[in-house]
Formats: sequence, C-alpha cells, structure tokens
Amino acid sequence: MQAIQAPLISEELRQRFARAKRLMVLTGAGISAESGVPTFRGGGNTAVWKGMPFDVISSARMVQQDLPRVWEWFDYRRTLLQSLRPNPAHYELARWQDRFPEFTLVTQNVDGLHQNAGSRDVIELHGSIWRARCVSCRARYEITADDRRDECAGCGEWLRPDVVLFGELLPDGAFEMAAERAASCELCFVIGTSALVYPAASLPEIARAAGAFVCEVNPEQTPLSTLCDEVLTGKAGDIVPLIGKS
Repeated sequence: MQAIQAPLISEELRQRFARAKRLMVLTGAGISAESGVPTFRGGGNTAVWKGMPFDVISSARMVQQDLPRVWEWFDYRRTLLQSLRPNPAHYELARWQDRFPEFTLVTQNVDGLHQNAGSRDVIELHGSIWRARCVSCRARYEITADDRRDECAGCGEWLRPDVVLFGELLPDGAFEMAAERAASCELCFVIGTSALVYPAASLPEIARAAGAFVCEVNPEQTPLSTLCDEVLTGKAGDIVPLIGKS
C-alpha cells in the first residue's frame, strides 16, 4: 500500500499560526464537497434539475417568474444535505474559534456544515439554504420539516430561500464586515475555493495588501495561488487538522 505523503507546512507558517492574534478563514465549495455536498456546476448550459441549468433555476429571475419551482429546487437540495456531516476540516476550524483572540470564519457555502461542526458567528456571504426570507420586509425564518413557507408572519408577503441567487447582491453588511476583518487580520487562510467569484475572491487580496500572511489550501492551483505566501495542495480534511497541530 502506498503511503500518503503529508503536505509540507513551512516553519514560517507554523510560527505565524502559533503567534497569531487575529486570524481569518475564507471557505468555498471544496471544503463542503469533501463531505459529499454536490456542486451542481456542470459548466455551460448543463442541466442540473428538471432540464434547467444551475444559473437559471438558481436565479433572481426565477424567483419572480416561478417561486414555487424555486422552492422545489431548494427543497430537493436540502434532502441531499440532510444525511451529510461535517468533515475533519469543519471540526478543526470550529476549534480555532476558541484558540485565537479574534477569529473570523467567512464562507461562500450555504449548507450550514460549519455551524453543524460547532462554529459560531459565521459570516455567510451567500446566505443559508436552511432559512427563508420575506421578499418584502426581509424577515428571516429557520426552515423545519413541518414549516409552511407560503407567507411572512409579519407582513403577509411571500417567502423565498434566504440565499444569494444569480443576479443578486450579497446580504447587507456581510461583505463589508468580512472585508474589515480581512484588512485587520495577521494570518488569512483560503480553503477550498476557486477564487473566481467576486467580491468574495477579493478578501484574500485585501488581507495581503494589508500585510497579512496568506495561505491557500486546495486540491489544485487556482488564480489566487500566485498571490499567496504559502500554498498547501491537498484535501482540506487532511491538511487543516495538521495546521491545527502546529
């Protein structure tokens, strides 16, 4: 049996990790994919559900044109997530929040796996698949199996999934808070993201410009790799716990 070679974590990263007071982590679809979360992105016009491409069924236009069908799509996605569990990277990051005086976890994922692993105060750039939001007053509701999602209890308007769809802006204040933390952190980890989706991809750029040490953890090189001070190639579930042992 061939042994799995552990990634080489530099002494500089180990020392910076041990000394850091302000640390920020940005996570993307890659960390969730290791728990079995489908990405649904086949490229081009690949159909992902009932003959529709991902960027059509998950669009602001569909909310306006056919909200019941959007709910069907997101109900289907939640059924796929119900049996999935956080992986070692999720659990390790949850431990980091009690290790540093100022720890910020920012995610592009909507699956809630960070919270299931015990992470608190996660900045969700793209919302959560486990919440509904009023189309008018923007009141938010946790989704349970028995919930009726017809209308808002406060104003009576329709409810929609509380996620950022194609053609929509990020939630008010989410990116601004993340950017503020990026500008003040000493150490920034970018884990499981292709670094292609803006404005989220600008967070490590902000951190780097402010003088932070930036480390990427990803199975393959990304457009961000050349910006980083250190690149650790491999699965987040293998690498992140090793960093935590530094």
